[in-house]
Amino acid sequence: MRVLIVDDSVVFRSQIKSALEGVGNIEVVGTANNGKIALQKLAQSSVDLITLDMEMPEMGGIETIREIRKAKFPVKIIVFSSHTTRGSEAALEALTAGAHDFVAKPSGTEMTFENAAAKIRDELLPKLQQFVSGGTRAPELAKSSHLNPLHALNKTTYVKRDLRTFSPSVLVIGSSTGGPPALEVVLKNLSLPLRIPILIAQHMPPVFTASLAKRLKESSGVEAAEGVHGEELKPNRIYVAPGDYHMGLEKRGTQVFIKLDKGPQRNSVRPAVDVLFETAAEIFANRTMGLILTGMGEDGLCGAKLIKSKGGGVMIQDQASCVVFGMPGAIFQSGIHDDIGNLSSINEVIRKVCT
Repeated sequence: MRVLIVDDSVVFRSQIKSALEGVGNIEVVGTANNGKIALQKLAQSSVDLITLDMEMPEMGGIETIREIRKAKFPVKIIVFSSHTTRGSEAALEALTAGAHDFVAKPSGTEMTFENAAAKIRDELLPKLQQFVSGGTRAPELAKSSHLNPLHALNKTTYVKRDLRTFSPSVLVIGSSTGGPPALEVVLKNLSLPLRIPILIAQHMPPVFTASLAKRLKESSGVEAAEGVHGEELKPNRIYVAPGDYHMGLEKRGTQVFIKLDKGPQRNSVRPAVDVLFETAAEIFANRTMGLILTGMGEDGLCGAKLIKSKGGGVMIQDQASCVVFGMPGAIFQSGIHDDIGNLSSINEVIRKVCT
């Protein structure tokens, strides 16, 4: 993978370059201090991926992304943004404009050059590798012993559901790379009121999930916010798992409540889709519908199997419309999905099951 680093800070360019040095299948082929120079370099040489700062002189990140897409350069884009509300909103705007993923810039007055480079390496490398590997990796067995037998269930064990006539009591959604803009499309202009709640586990850090909820409220017309621990689950509302917290459900009497915790990471992430899907399936059983959108890895596979084992429904995004077909691809390979579609067809199904 040939990488171009675009940032107006010479220090940050050096830190990114240092973070990528020695990685066998990645070659840094150049740097640029603004978008205008980056576009010139893209026209002159072969580049597979660029890392892009959001705030630069001459031509900033958003304008650069739009010009790249306008010119149809076949390049992946990972943006760097500050870990602030402003930075998170800019990162989500970048994803909508055509970026593929984002990384929060390391911050802290005591952060040394070496520490910053190491942090960038930890955050950036998996995001680069997903475009090399296609987003798949070996599945992690569920740690809960009662879930382990699900790995042995054959796809013929599951009863297929017609999701267009399905009437679930809850919709749970999992997504990762490419998820924010996909979520905006599949939840766009929903007919109100929704008769059921929608819960989302998107792999994002703190602050970014609050900004995502704000954008989903605007695009869907439905009240949306980060889930709050102990909050009663209600219909006609979208709950987004807060960054760095697992979001699940628990039942007390006849009522269902949001449960947040900082338990161990599942599938190397927190929030994990599996946690949300599994707890929803335990409570709502055959009235649970799960949806897996674009993303790296296999998070959501165990949860989807539990949903199906209890008679619920599962839908996945198709490969052609995914940024990374890892998460939906894992379910596709297992054969347990009831339906598969692009973002527009998924939106149609959601309209039917939620109203």
